[in-house]
Amino acid sequence: MKTIKGPGIFLAQFMGDKAPFNDLSTICKWAADLGFVGVQIPTWDPRCIDLQKAAESKTYADEVKGIVEAAGLQITELSTHLQGQLVASHPAYDELFDGFAPENVRGNSKARTAWAVEQLKYAAKASANLGLNAHATFSGALLWHTVYPWPQRPAGLVETGFTELAKRWTPILDVFDENGVDLCYEIHPGEDLHDGISYEMFLEKTNNHKRACLLYDPSHFVLQCLDYLSYIDHYHERIKMFHVKDAEFNPSGKQGVYGGYQNWVDRAGRFRSLGDGQVDFSAIFSKLTAYDYSGWAVMEWECAIKHPEDGAKEGAVFIKDKIIRVTEKAFDDFAGTGSNEEFNKKILGI
Repeated sequence: MKTIKGPGIFLAQFMGDKAPFNDLSTICKWAADLGFVGVQIPTWDPRCIDLQKAAESKTYADEVKGIVEAAGLQITELSTHLQGQLVASHPAYDELFDGFAPENVRGNSKARTAWAVEQLKYAAKASANLGLNAHATFSGALLWHTVYPWPQRPAGLVETGFTELAKRWTPILDVFDENGVDLCYEIHPGEDLHDGISYEMFLEKTNNHKRACLLYDPSHFVLQCLDYLSYIDHYHERIKMFHVKDAEFNPSGKQGVYGGYQNWVDRAGRFRSLGDGQVDFSAIFSKLTAYDYSGWAVMEWECAIKHPEDGAKEGAVFIKDKIIRVTEKAFDDFAGTGSNEEFNKKILGI
């Protein structure tokens, strides 16, 4: 077994226009002062990193790494959640997702997809230049508008959708493989990879690509009423990243999983700051540790109630307290009597 690394913090939700949140150096110092030891970097924010430059210049990648290390931190992983979303996007969402891309490709879905694919390939090379072995992203979605089967889905629609999804991602996965980096899909509503079954369908279409791995975030499973603990039993060999994010689901006679078009604070299912929700993190950390998960525990803060700075301050302590320092000996070693083959045979009567 290995001790999980952390606590880390995903910077995406904390970047802002005011100091210390408007610069990589100062936000890293802020995070370190709270007790975090790692940062996960959003690659779409130029205040954090120039992704193309990090892919093409090891010198620049070392400079970014140096800024983080000067604050006493490590880079846990890079993230391309926004770019990954655009690798596969149904036309119904074109206008909503255009803001994820630069202006020169907006309104042109083919150009936008090509840009997103290139971004992912840059991310593979940048991760390698930074000495990282895992990367976070979204799968995007061609089928999400059909997630509820009404009107009835035509025969073969899902098969065609996952065939196309795999066609788009396989060349990207190959580049990640060339760079020795696992591509970890955050299983998430709104993505075609939103639960275990959909991930398995994708994995089959990619010929079980060894780099098609998982970012485990239990909060999304609470909101789907999915067993997030047995999920680890099924997929632990593919789990290479871990977002520590809390959530709660409180259905009523008026509202359930779909939320009634309400905003986050009024939904039956909503994300919460660490410790304020329903996720059993003690069981999660125990399972991941027992399964030899060797990556980072990274806080992703999303809460409609608590102030983010309070969530971050509490989150660092919360994760630190949940990380299990693995034992180097068995608890009953004191009672051992020693053994050898002859002694074992004697005990067995043979």
